[in-house]
Amino acid sequence: MMLRSNGINLEVSQQGAGAPALVFLHYWGGSSRTWRHVIHALTPDFRTVAIDQRGWGRSDAPASGYALADLADDAQGVVEALDLERYILVGHSMGGKVAQLMASRRLRGLVGLALVAPSPPSPLGLPLDVREAMVGAYGSRDSIIATVEQVLAPNGLAATDLEVVIEDSLAGAAVAKRAWPLCASQEDITTAVVQIDVPVIAISGENDRVDPPEVLRRELLTRIPQARLHVLPDIGHLSPLEAPDDIADLVRAFALATIDAGASVSPVGKDVIRLRCPGCGTVLAAAARYQSSHPPHD
Repeated sequence: MMLRSNGINLEVSQQGAGAPALVFLHYWGGSSRTWRHVIHALTPDFRTVAIDQRGWGRSDAPASGYALADLADDAQGVVEALDLERYILVGHSMGGKVAQLMASRRLRGLVGLALVAPSPPSPLGLPLDVREAMVGAYGSRDSIIATVEQVLAPNGLAATDLEVVIEDSLAGAAVAKRAWPLCASQEDITTAVVQIDVPVIAISGENDRVDPPEVLRRELLTRIPQARLHVLPDIGHLSPLEAPDDIADLVRAFALATIDAGASVSPVGKDVIRLRCPGCGTVLAAAARYQSSHPPHD
């Protein structure tokens, strides 16, 4: 459905029921469809809200307004229009940086922040010529395939998922394709994210060539001290497509921990946390995957 937010029309897909709601923000080049496998795994338990950010998918593509604050205002408007009383922001890459800025505003109803292969709050550490080359990465089918194979998902994607990536990347507005690498990725929100006061998880692929774990440890964890990093072995930057079940398990476990009646949480060594169902006490499937790549406060 289309929702009016921040002066434009945004495509918003809703599924499922239950609280907290999960609000999904996609990566540069994607759309709400990037999350479809993750959402499919979560909708039996949660209400999900996935947004096509401006310039992508079926949302409007205005001629200007692609700064992080604009994208955050768009998503905040959707949350307010849907009157979400309790929700978790789930942001991937560019969407992760947008989600960080939103969370720094301490919005009513926000109870958690899940960052999937997020762009950190500091400026993207790439020289201008490399960022200018990024603008053309989504210019043709061949260039998109090369970008996926060489950068985004070196281990490959399922054929149907690759086709979705190609379609979404080609459909992006030219202004949106330029805005992230040349401008928004260079915004520095490090002083803002210290205001984040909700639980935070960050999920990274071991083989991520865009925002690798070591960058997140240095640039994100040092600025959001309550964040915990979970590294997925042999996964690249497109983890919602490469490892959707793992992402869904981690987000589900994180969401359950925010519920007032919540799941009981018991540490089992420094790297594994087991979450038990408050009703029957069964260890959740997510437990085996809820792994931290470093000690607390690393």
